[in-house]
Amino acid sequence: MDFELNEDQQIFQKTVRKFAQEEITPHASQWDREETFPYEAVKKAAAIGLMGITISDEYGGAGADYISVALALEEIARADGSFALTVASHNGLCSSHINLFGNKRQKEKYLPDLASGKKLGAWGLTEPGSGSDASGVKTTAVKKGDIYIINGSKMFITQGTVGEVFVVLASTDKEKKQRGISAFILDKGMKGFSQRSIHGKLGMRSSDTAELIMEEVEVPEENMVGEKDWGFIDTLQILDRGRIAIASLGVGIIRGSLEESIKYATQRKQFGQPIAKFQAIENMIAEMSCQYEAARNLTWQSAYMMAYDIPIRHYSSMAKLYSAQAAMRSASNAIQIHGGYGYTSEFPVERYYRDAKLLEIGEGTNEIQKMVIARHILKN
Repeated sequence: MDFELNEDQQIFQKTVRKFAQEEITPHASQWDREETFPYEAVKKAAAIGLMGITISDEYGGAGADYISVALALEEIARADGSFALTVASHNGLCSSHINLFGNKRQKEKYLPDLASGKKLGAWGLTEPGSGSDASGVKTTAVKKGDIYIINGSKMFITQGTVGEVFVVLASTDKEKKQRGISAFILDKGMKGFSQRSIHGKLGMRSSDTAELIMEEVEVPEENMVGEKDWGFIDTLQILDRGRIAIASLGVGIIRGSLEESIKYATQRKQFGQPIAKFQAIENMIAEMSCQYEAARNLTWQSAYMMAYDIPIRHYSSMAKLYSAQAAMRSASNAIQIHGGYGYTSEFPVERYYRDAKLLEIGEGTNEIQKMVIARHILKN
């Protein structure tokens, strides 16, 4: 398997790296501290194609592959996990659901604005009482003539208040449980549809997170995405791609932890020499370097397989699981290397540590990933 980047991918990688260094890194700490969503920087990201990476050029996107997604998210997460989460969720969830399963009318109506960043997208599956257990979805969509009446709520939704286009999963047949779930497009401003911002998060603090509340929301039947009762089956494919995105985010945090640690360890002196000379520090640097290479290779392998329509479910779960765990370990080691300074916001490593924890929870917890992997292995 050849992981050599082609010329277009190399140019794209350099473009995103330059953008991240100039437009994200100088502001990430302030955005985090103030829990400020970076509207202006997101507009600039859209201008270089980061909000429609995989959307076809027919609808104004870049039409790139998932290796390009992985490259972009690594570069952005190296600078700021929150910003990377915004790009990942916009591309991989709402936009991806419409792009993969929407009909031509839906694609023509929504994808150009999503690809250009004119509108941000959000995706609603998780609820206050159902996360890993999708069969516990309580949000309902009841057909009445040519509309569906949706009632319920969604929790921890990325882009929940800043988004304008929402793909929401709701039960259309309770008897079928997760096989009776359908997907609907909701527009911000629909009567009975409201959003409540969530603050006080441990990490990813400048990524917008919200609760969605739906009270007798009337949604046209034509806003159903895909076939009736087929929404959760489609969602599994969305999550496969989403796990590659989250794994890529982890790769960026690992790299950031490693590079910041190398810089600090070669400058900080104790007992008359740089602390990089001490074996304990060398060991941590070596471990972080191995974790970076392993996480990136697992992630790229999953992206490569998806490009060739090779089943990726357990591979993307392995990439996501390992990358999340390695990001936590690397960020923890980075703080240890920085000592007391690492425990303060003077250096970005404490933010990496806080941001990394979400990777072990979002898009399927570590425990769910292990179940997916084990079940695939044990059935053979």
